[in-house]
Amino acid sequence: MSPTAAQLARAPHAALGHVTFLGAGPGDPGLLTLRAVEALAHADVLVADPQVLDVVSRHARTGADIPQPEQDEASAGAASTAAPALRDAANLVMGAARAGKRVVRAVAGDPGLDADTGAEMLACAGEGIPFEVVPGVATAVGVPAYAGVPLRSAEGADVRFVDARTASERCWSETGASDATVVVSTALDAVAAAAGELVAAGRKPDTPMTVTVAGTTTRQRTWSATLGTIAQVLKAAKALPSPSGNQPVIVVVGEHSAAAQRDQLAWFESKPLFGWKVLVPRTKEQAASLSDQLRSYGAVPHEVPTIAVEPPRTPQQMERAVKGLVTGRYEWIAFTSVNAVKAVREKFEEYGLDARAFAGIKVAAVGEQTAKALVDFGVKPDLVPSGEQSAAGLLEDWPPYDPVFDPIDRVFLPRADIATETLVAGLIELGWEVDDVTAYRTVRASPPPAETREAIKGGGFDAVLFTSSSTVRNLVGIAGKPHNVTVIACIGPATAKTAEEHGLRVDVLSPEPSVHKLAEALAEFGAQRRAAAVEAGEHVTRPSERRPGSRRRRS
Repeated sequence: MSPTAAQLARAPHAALGHVTFLGAGPGDPGLLTLRAVEALAHADVLVADPQVLDVVSRHARTGADIPQPEQDEASAGAASTAAPALRDAANLVMGAARAGKRVVRAVAGDPGLDADTGAEMLACAGEGIPFEVVPGVATAVGVPAYAGVPLRSAEGADVRFVDARTASERCWSETGASDATVVVSTALDAVAAAAGELVAAGRKPDTPMTVTVAGTTTRQRTWSATLGTIAQVLKAAKALPSPSGNQPVIVVVGEHSAAAQRDQLAWFESKPLFGWKVLVPRTKEQAASLSDQLRSYGAVPHEVPTIAVEPPRTPQQMERAVKGLVTGRYEWIAFTSVNAVKAVREKFEEYGLDARAFAGIKVAAVGEQTAKALVDFGVKPDLVPSGEQSAAGLLEDWPPYDPVFDPIDRVFLPRADIATETLVAGLIELGWEVDDVTAYRTVRASPPPAETREAIKGGGFDAVLFTSSSTVRNLVGIAGKPHNVTVIACIGPATAKTAEEHGLRVDVLSPEPSVHKLAEALAEFGAQRRAAAVEAGEHVTRPSERRPGSRRRRS
């Protein structure tokens, strides 16, 4: 039995290393198996096919070596001339294993269906290098599932898999003469030829079929047709091969493949924001859960920070407040942002303190993300607004100072240098003394790359989420005004007003001041827009497809 990755991590290196041949699936990062993630976390060297490098590298161990197979200009990106790159990958694997390294060799789909991987396994066996195989979701199985095309129906027809690049005339003849569902791996410009081979072998021209490109990714596109009409359907859709020439294409042919029911079963491509590029003007850390939510709706989030956080110019005030917190100067501490939590936490760590320093102090938090940041720190908030998640909402629930029940009348309020005075004034009115402390400064972030700026101004983004008035002002300041085809979604009336003052049309307004409710509202808007397009007989559902110069308008 092959050792697990954890066992290998604990074992001393032998003279020879160990190779894990790992299937990375057809493209969706979520299809990577738990066993694959474990193996990647313990790898010394990761050698990955280019098309799955992004999928697997995010799980690689910090410090792992990730060499890339070299390709000359003639072979780069061309599937038919990729042998030099494959040989180079095999050399990288064998060289690292001979040096006693733990190597992960990641391939698209499942390694058991990859002939080149089989050759690399034989090379390991020939030199006595121990190896194991971590199966992955096979492209020929995973892509039809994401396209809404079950391969077997209640009738239980056979399923045959054909690689059009290596299929012989006999293979086509036997497949065409059967009534099995056929799954063909091919290139986009070879689909019509594959259909012709099946018709010539005896399949009826009216046999249903589907063609899916970039399956399981947010670039996925599926066309339904018959063997006799697929050439015209692809031509009408102006479906072109990718520039690299290696865009994966899966064709499913057969009366029993449920291709005719795809409109009802296409769960992936019918997500409300499928394929939408959504601009999120926040840092990756701030936008993590929001971006995950957008991905669940089928969107492709793109984080662009509009605000940079810097330490206060005079840190002495913050230092005195933190020392006062430890010595019992405060009854309450109120956090109004994740950045405020981060600033206090960093100061705690500087002094060697942890969450236990909050013992005996009541803690308030505005917003679900702020509360989560506190919980991650080990502090459970005592007060979170029951209504609106804002300073005003916090004041509605904040108790007035009572000298009988409150031994201390002072509140520590760490916040940004540009914060409004609403909370301070309200607390003073309730009888509290407030130490209003600048915990951090917010400055306008540096402009994003030129490519991102052009996409913002040129309509390359389908939507932008504005979570505050400052994000509106800063995004326009560092990148320009979003194109008028871009859907503008705002978290509340104040943010919407600022957007309108900058000449933007507000399409979506969150029902509550919550980033997750804002994402939900955008998803509802996208679903309504998709339904209207389908009713009108249009394929175009993404706003960016309607900008001037877009290649595809209607199917």
